[in-house]
Amino acid sequence: MTMRLVSAELVDSRQILPGQWVQSFHAPELAIGSRAGQFVHVRTGDYSGLVLRRPFSINTADPATGIISIHFRIVGKGTDWMARVREGERLDMLGPLGRPFEVDPRSRHLLLIAGGLGMAGIRMLADEAVRDGRQVTILFGALSATHVYPSSLLPDEAEYVVATDDGSLGHRGYVTDLVPDYEAWADQAFACGPHPMLARLADLAAGRRERMGVAKLGRKRGGGKADASGSTAARRKAFLQVSMEQTMGCAVGACLGCAVMGVDGPLRVCREGPVFAADEIAWQPRV
Repeated sequence: MTMRLVSAELVDSRQILPGQWVQSFHAPELAIGSRAGQFVHVRTGDYSGLVLRRPFSINTADPATGIISIHFRIVGKGTDWMARVREGERLDMLGPLGRPFEVDPRSRHLLLIAGGLGMAGIRMLADEAVRDGRQVTILFGALSATHVYPSSLLPDEAEYVVATDDGSLGHRGYVTDLVPDYEAWADQAFACGPHPMLARLADLAAGRRERMGVAKLGRKRGGGKADASGSTAARRKAFLQVSMEQTMGCAVGACLGCAVMGVDGPLRVCREGPVFAADEIAWQPRV
């Protein structure tokens, strides 16, 4: 879908968790053709000192009603302003931006993994997978029960499994602890969350073939030419795809402010991502 600049009308705004909001906007131009993993760049209304747009993953999109939603945490002046926008007001949105998740047509079982606000990055994929008749399990990690994403906001058809750091709900520990129980079931996995979580998932995915004795999706008899790293075909065959969370300035690839290090050099999250195959990223520890 071609990127568009639209005036989106706020139709619903609700606080779903401490400091976290889901807002729904009437924006038919964005709802039609948007795909899971893409994002919008929003300009706040208070232009005194708030120059840059804010990027938000497209949380849900309904072409029938023309409604899209975004999920965000209040972290500064821009998101604080957005939480106070009233129904009927309009926001300037640019989108859809970025490259989406790529699901192999043969995949029937999808494992979605989110940490904290990372749910916003994979939420729409759950809708797409259910619509296409796939089975979905969502693994979610939070600090405590108070911060667990409400199950009522997820598709009824999806299995939902929770881990909390303090053990107040579900598994006590990290969400990554749950993944080994599902790696034999899952055809592909898709994740969004903090960098350490994604790095751990990438490590698990790298050793999965040896542990499970499975072949890569798309493998041909006699080998065949490998798909170029970063191509749609290569990502579609990857077991793990990750949505990277980065601060974005321009969101169109010009400022290079959102670059992450890939195995073949820097990658712009807003252009080559925000979704990548896990093996495209150099997961060395951050310092």
